[in-house]
Amino acid sequence: MERRTIGAAALAVGAVGLGCMPMSWAYSASRRRGDESLRAVHRALDLGASLLDTADMYGPFTNELLVGRALKERRSDAFVSTKVGLLVGDQHIVANGRPGYVRRACDASLRRLQTDVIDLYQLHRADPEVPVEETWGAMAELVQAGKVRALGLCAVGARAGRRTGARLHDGTIRQLERVQQVFPVSAVQAELSVWSPEALETLLPWCRTRGVGFLAAMPLGNGFLTGRLRPGAGFEADDPRARHPRFTAEMMAANQPVVAGLRRVARRHGTDVTPAQVALAWVLAQGPHVVPVPGAKQERWVTENTAAAALRLTLDDLKEIAELPPARGSWD
Repeated sequence: MERRTIGAAALAVGAVGLGCMPMSWAYSASRRRGDESLRAVHRALDLGASLLDTADMYGPFTNELLVGRALKERRSDAFVSTKVGLLVGDQHIVANGRPGYVRRACDASLRRLQTDVIDLYQLHRADPEVPVEETWGAMAELVQAGKVRALGLCAVGARAGRRTGARLHDGTIRQLERVQQVFPVSAVQAELSVWSPEALETLLPWCRTRGVGFLAAMPLGNGFLTGRLRPGAGFEADDPRARHPRFTAEMMAANQPVVAGLRRVARRHGTDVTPAQVALAWVLAQGPHVVPVPGAKQERWVTENTAAAALRLTLDDLKEIAELPPARGSWD
């Protein structure tokens, strides 16, 4: 698989990563199988999808434990990305950016992941009660201590800003400018897909001009862009799509032209090319510093997703995708 470089630290990863969250958090708890997910991780590593993206809050903690089982055997094949800054309570999720907590959380993640170093340690969300520079400073100390190789930041305020167009990521950019004064940012993780292209306006250019890597979260639109979901599809109670305005039967039907356009492009590249692969290839085409991180928990989906790294969209393909109707439905 093609390799891409993330940030000033020149961290090399496979062009397509693996989002591990669905293996133990938020999607269809009744269908989670640890051994099946472990095979998916190994398949990704076999195919060169070296970036494994997890977080301490996924589970909580069980996702890191799962990834750790794979790392115990194949640490040299993997690029480990995990996150800190969010705590899962009984009823809600809260931010914790206190320096002491960050240090303890890192040590706990290292134990669960069965590794001596985390390749990319990301701030999941800034704590409104703690200056972000203090949190970032504690994370920088972890780099200096040899426990972490590089630092990243996840985009904030997406839901609150969706109606403001290009100003969607203003809050994230302000945070990035502040923490960049403390220690270099190697990567930013934010949503980017054919039906959620807002990061192209300001956040992606910010990263490009500063040599910062961009990890594209939800590049398959929570599964919609695969073309395998039909209007009226039922979701389990713990699945966030069950309460998502874009996944009502009406909005899924209204957004079918987006999937139809991806199918048209796929057919031009061969009968075995899928809409999901076209959607991922579109993300890859946004720049050499962009790495899509699709979530998957089965080997077959990992295999399909990683094959997108070899798909090269033409200028006509990109033009046709750019002319698709914008996705309908609120994300608030």
